[in-house]
Amino acid sequence: MTKLILADVQPIYRAGIGRLLAAESDFRIVAQCSDLERTLHAITTFPESVVLIASSLRPDWQRVMMLLEAAQSRAIVILESAEVAEPFMKAGLSGVLYRGSSGTLLMECLRTVAGGAVSKPVIPETTRLATEDSVGMRVRDRLTPKEMRIVALIVQGCKNREIAIRLRTTEQVVKNYLRSIYDKTGVSDRLELALFTLHHRVLAEAASEMGQQMDREEHQGPRGRNSQAMDALEASAAIQRTGT
Repeated sequence: MTKLILADVQPIYRAGIGRLLAAESDFRIVAQCSDLERTLHAITTFPESVVLIASSLRPDWQRVMMLLEAAQSRAIVILESAEVAEPFMKAGLSGVLYRGSSGTLLMECLRTVAGGAVSKPVIPETTRLATEDSVGMRVRDRLTPKEMRIVALIVQGCKNREIAIRLRTTEQVVKNYLRSIYDKTGVSDRLELALFTLHHRVLAEAASEMGQQMDREEHQGPRGRNSQAMDALEASAAIQRTGT
C-alpha cells in the first residue's frame, strides 16, 4: 500500500480526495497538511510516500526536492488553471495535476508516480476550458450576493453553524439558502458544491473575491457584517426584477 501525504490550503479539496481514495485499496492517507511547515514535517516523518502538494503553498522547491530525496519519496504538484507545468517538471517533480482534473485522471497520475514513473501533465483543451468558464459564469450570475457569501464560506470549510454566526442569521436560514444554491448548481451536498466551485475558475474567483470582501467587512466592525442590510438589498433587487 502506498502512503500518501496531502498538502493543500483548501480543506474541501483535501476532503474530496479523501472521499475518492476511500474506495481504493492501494493508497493510504498518512497526513493532511494545510500549511508549508506541516508539509515539510510530514515529508520527513513519513518516508517512501507520494506527496500531493499544491503550488499555492509557495514552497522553496529546491528544499522540497532535497527532503523528498532524503525520504525516498516522490511528489505531484497541484496547479491552478493559469499556471504552466513546464517549470515544475524541470524542477524534478514526478507529476503535475491541474486542480480541475477528474478523479480518473487523479488516480492515473497517483498510480503512475507510485509505480516509479513520471506522470506528464494533461493540459485541458481550450474548448473544454471555455465550456467550463461559461458554466461558471452562468452559475455566478444566477447566485445572489448572499448565496455567493455562503458559497465562499463553504469553500473555506465552514459548517452551517459557523456560516450562520458570520452572516448573523440562523442555521435554518443557511439551510434554506443552500437548497437554492444546490438547485442552481446542480449538486446535492456541500462537498460537491465546494468541488464544483473550485472546478470552475470564474466561479472560484468570484467566491474568493467575496471571501476577501467579507474579511474586510469583519475588520470594519458590525456595520460591514450587517446581514439584514444585505437581505434588504436582495429583496429590493428582486422587486425591481419582477416589476412589483
